[in-house]
Amino acid sequence: PRAVSPPSPLWALPEELLLLICSYLDAQALGRLAQVCRRLRFLSGRDLLWRRIARGCLNSGFTQLGTDLAAGIPVKERVKVSQNWRHGRCRRETVLKWKCKQVASFSSFLMPWMELDDEYLYLSQAENIQAYPLCPEGTGLQRHPQAIFSGHQEDVCRFVLVNSHIVSGGGDGSIVLHKIHGSYSVKFSAHEQEVNCVDFQGGLIVSGSRDRTAKVWSLSAGRVGQCLHTVQTEDRVWSIAISPLLSSFVTGTACCGHTSPLRIWDLESGQLLTCLGTEFHRGAGVLDVFYETPSLLLSCGYDTYIRYWDIRTSTRKCVQEWEEPHDSALYCIRSDKNHMIASGSSYYGVVRLWDKRQTQCLQSFHLSSPTSSPVYCLRFSTTHLYAALASALHALDFTAP
Repeated sequence: PRAVSPPSPLWALPEELLLLICSYLDAQALGRLAQVCRRLRFLSGRDLLWRRIARGCLNSGFTQLGTDLAAGIPVKERVKVSQNWRHGRCRRETVLKWKCKQVASFSSFLMPWMELDDEYLYLSQAENIQAYPLCPEGTGLQRHPQAIFSGHQEDVCRFVLVNSHIVSGGGDGSIVLHKIHGSYSVKFSAHEQEVNCVDFQGGLIVSGSRDRTAKVWSLSAGRVGQCLHTVQTEDRVWSIAISPLLSSFVTGTACCGHTSPLRIWDLESGQLLTCLGTEFHRGAGVLDVFYETPSLLLSCGYDTYIRYWDIRTSTRKCVQEWEEPHDSALYCIRSDKNHMIASGSSYYGVVRLWDKRQTQCLQSFHLSSPTSSPVYCLRFSTTHLYAALASALHALDFTAP
């Protein structure tokens, strides 16, 4: 009789069919599949299969719209590290220390600020901004700056890093623009008092000051440093951000008057477009704002709440809010533009991780116990979180549980 050939194994199917079948598997099943044979191990590690899973994870490098912010890093590895973020598994390290000056009350002075890109961490220390190289393969931060950007006569209050440019506001009331790769820099007098906050997009700078004004500045040829609009906010401006559509900007103020501390202004005319919220208590100043998309905005401040605004649905009430459980002011926030929010509190260097799909805090880290210091600024990549406190820079490494 004629011999019957044994059926071909599943992994002998064409790759297109295998990928289609595997696209229905979860992370655990893909991990088990990788143990079957070399071909399936290679196949099960494809970014195409892990992309769907990663979009549901914390800080995996994908935005709500699916944009990949960490291209070049295998998606499977990001999913693995994401589990460390969710469960709070990390290695803590004090990366840098500096002398701490005493301040009597909240002001922009002596508060470190930072920005992060793929190669450097930029940190303000007194009147300078220093660029610290990131170690290769995400292994940490080098202890000595490779470049120093100066120009202010007093301490840098805040700065932003956009398109290889640094724009900073200082306690001397000036704004300084540096080109990172080169010696080009511009300085101009901007406000009568310290520049608490700045943002830079599309050839325009917006700035906010203790002098109760927000201003729009031109950087076009022949008009560098020219003030286009002066907005009378009637209150000290603590935070500011330009919309990704480059059509408007938001200011966060001290909330010492009767107007909302969150207001959106037209970038072209300087006119008020709308106020966000109606139930802020006096003193509920907004210390940080962050645009995720042109219509989604995060804010935080003295009243201990993180608020999530969707200006498409309502300007009177936020769509979600999370309360700091220890009743501490929130100095800074950041999100992965998907599910995760990180916040920095005013006491004991507390950094908290939040999942927008949950109402309670997901994880918390006390970085300055037993002494107390606010977290003035925090930034994170898919592997590390950096938090700047009064006298030190702390790092949390989530690749090493």
